[in-house]
Amino acid sequence: MKENIYTDVLIIGSGIAGGIAALSLADSGISVTLVSRTISLLESNSYYAQGGIIYKGEIDSPKNLINDILEAGAGIGNPKAAEIIAREGPTLVENILINRLNVNFDKSGHKLSRTREGGHSINRIIHHHDDTGKAIETALIKSISHHPKITSLSNITAIDLLTPAHHFSNKLAIYEPLSCVGAYLFDQKTGFVIRCIAKSTILATGGLGHIYEFTTNPNGARGDGIAMANRAGARIINMEFIQFHPTAFYHPEAPRFLITEAVRGEGARLVDSKGKPFMQKYDNKRDLATRDIVAHSIYQEIVSTGVNNVYLDLKSYIPRAKILKHFPMIRKTLLEYGIDITKQLIPVVPAAHYSCGGVYADVETGETNLKNLYAIGEVACTGLHGANRLASTSLLEGLVWGKRAAVAIQNRIDKLNKISLRDINPWQYSGNLDVDPSLIAQDLQTIKGIMWNYVGLERATSRLARARVELSHIERSVEQFYYNSKVSDELIGLRNIARTAVLVTEAAWENKQSIGCHFRI
Repeated sequence: MKENIYTDVLIIGSGIAGGIAALSLADSGISVTLVSRTISLLESNSYYAQGGIIYKGEIDSPKNLINDILEAGAGIGNPKAAEIIAREGPTLVENILINRLNVNFDKSGHKLSRTREGGHSINRIIHHHDDTGKAIETALIKSISHHPKITSLSNITAIDLLTPAHHFSNKLAIYEPLSCVGAYLFDQKTGFVIRCIAKSTILATGGLGHIYEFTTNPNGARGDGIAMANRAGARIINMEFIQFHPTAFYHPEAPRFLITEAVRGEGARLVDSKGKPFMQKYDNKRDLATRDIVAHSIYQEIVSTGVNNVYLDLKSYIPRAKILKHFPMIRKTLLEYGIDITKQLIPVVPAAHYSCGGVYADVETGETNLKNLYAIGEVACTGLHGANRLASTSLLEGLVWGKRAAVAIQNRIDKLNKISLRDINPWQYSGNLDVDPSLIAQDLQTIKGIMWNYVGLERATSRLARARVELSHIERSVEQFYYNSKVSDELIGLRNIARTAVLVTEAAWENKQSIGCHFRI
């Protein structure tokens, strides 16, 4: 691979947000370099999305969806963001996902099958069985892989964003407004660091679930984009609002596998060990209350009764044939652990799931406060989710702002000057020590434990105070470790996890009020 890359647009991340942006830009004739830190472009948070994507109900309106989004966001959601996604989202689902990519959403007869999830007032969510994200990503990446204007690079980890203020050889550049001109990229196969020069850069790196001990997210959700943007000087907002999904599969020998909210949309109930429903005690919407309410209700049940988990009951409320048709992946996965969801209860607990905050992004364009740097998808924060995300908005958010960022770049890219390689300092290989995997593993375990126990579902002042002290110390140690060692994907991830954990903790400390999925005690 070349030591230096020039491209019109660099996109970091290949989920629905990055993929839609890449496809839209390439269709307009703009050259795109799309990079993924994994061996496959399919590997992303989007790929593992079990639930559906918001479309429109048979009797629906943008106003209804706007109200549902803002109500779920606990009153601090951005009304403009809600209006944009409500008015533009369904059209983009139809034009891009259905007509362009031919995603095979489930149908009931000749009509799209619609379901309801927590916080929605009507049935408006479409899906492909219980692996909607996989269906969308497979179609999207197939189209990207055959596009002549897109160069896709796998096993490439972004280290840091290139900014004139930090990386130009001309030190006077520090006095110019903040901007981004690409990124340093680590080639996992060769061990070399590449300077990628781009007129515009898009962060589409996904979430941060792996700063916590228990999460529904895949391993790549390390907060990479948030940490890089923060180091470059980007504004980071609403980081205290971490959504815990109410229903992750609980098993001593299994990861926290997500049980989609769609099962409750189809009638499943949360029950105690005796099979008795309990959500009616906490909210009049019962099992279809918003995620923050359901997660806290489960937590209260667990604490008050001294058990390890509660249960999801599908068998008593959903016909067997419907379970087999709509939830085949969940059934197959749980059978590996001896649980047949057509006959048995599913043990569940909450787990870290989604970041409602992130890199500040302009609601119209997705641009950050760094000129020519855009953030889209979960890494970004337009204010759409407020203090708590409405179910099934995440895939739609990636679609809408992936398209919007692409349009914004199309309208201005011809006016941008190409940066000379001579202006940018080459990567400094400062460390020469081999990375000790045991040190990385121990630091990760410590950070995740602190975040889960002190900055988790319930946040006490004393716990947050302890977390601030301990995480600050760990981050300093990690930075020294990073600068003394040979660069690696694992070390880059550890550094970003440490930074992101600090950002979440500091935001939680500053916000003294309980709101949405930020719960102070």
